[in-house]
Amino acid sequence: MTTLHEMTAKYQAAVAAHKEDERREFRRHDLEQQGIAVDRYDGSKRGGKTFGQLVDLSAGGARIRTTAANVKPDSQIRVRLTLPDYAGICPFVDTTGAQAKPKKEWVGWMAVSRVLPVDGKQVDVAGRLIDMEEMDRGMLKLYLSTQPLAA
Repeated sequence: MTTLHEMTAKYQAAVAAHKEDERREFRRHDLEQQGIAVDRYDGSKRGGKTFGQLVDLSAGGARIRTTAANVKPDSQIRVRLTLPDYAGICPFVDTTGAQAKPKKEWVGWMAVSRVLPVDGKQVDVAGRLIDMEEMDRGMLKLYLSTQPLAA
């Protein structure tokens, strides 16, 4: 007969083994069907150029489908994400004023980790969103929890 202590030890070992198998810190969510554009942001002017379409997103990173073939792994690009409200949740928080307010736009740096060809014209650019404030990351996690998971 197995004791409670032995069962607890087996459970903790199984949980630890699962954590080692799962490398992702955040779950990816499929947003490709929503057709959300991502801008490559130039800080010298307010407007950015459309960079591509958001394929999937997590609170830690993004995958963008684009025709820009000049992006290389181990580089950084400045992007602007503008996400619609979903299920009454705004994806980001503006903390610059006296009171926090909801906002739909985030501008920050993406550290490119992969650039994979999709077809002859498009590539998927994937990377981590590296300078997001913890308040924005937490709200993005909540926002994404209402979205479908990516494969």
